[in-house]
Amino acid sequence: MIAVANKINVAIVEDDDDIRASLEEIVGSSGELNCVASFPNAEELIAAFKYLVIDVVIMDINLPGKDGIKTVAELKPLKPKVQYLMCTSYEEPEKTFESLCAGATGYILKNTSPEKLFEGVREIYNGGSPMSPQIARMVVSSFGQKQKVSEAFESLTTREKEILQYLAQGFQYKEIADKLFLSVETIRTYVRHVYEKLQVHSRTEALNKVFPK
Repeated sequence: MIAVANKINVAIVEDDDDIRASLEEIVGSSGELNCVASFPNAEELIAAFKYLVIDVVIMDINLPGKDGIKTVAELKPLKPKVQYLMCTSYEEPEKTFESLCAGATGYILKNTSPEKLFEGVREIYNGGSPMSPQIARMVVSSFGQKQKVSEAFESLTTREKEILQYLAQGFQYKEIADKLFLSVETIRTYVRHVYEKLQVHSRTEALNKVFPK
């Protein structure tokens, strides 16, 4: 397959044979889109990438081997104008967030209708960020949660942040006290203030909130 000048040139990356064939058929049935290439995994796309003339990649997130998120992160700097429309059957806000951070600019579910897929490709090609309503809500929620955590962390004093970093490294109160030339009771007081500001009740909760995996 070759690129067509007056059409939006699309590549597809999907490991499920039936879904990939369906996506090829949907893209091929549009007068505006042209399916340039189709791949069952990220590795084959990466190998062919420099030879492809494409505008949009419909990218599955959950792939065997290298996943869609890592693939976008690797390829986006090579051809910044290529847009990535992430496509998955799972509603996973964390993966959505990671995809956008990696350089993707749109996100749809695999059960999206052909019309919605056409709209998504056109929108992303024209500078938009298509998302299904449920995904958009999750992304907004995800950004909101991260913003709250960031604000909570920034509310800590320099000393409180320092102590939290030591806790993250596994140090006990006595060890932290020795490092900072403070009493163990003073460290306990600082930690209590940290818990209050972060609205948590334990070291584990505090670390999970500020340093999510």
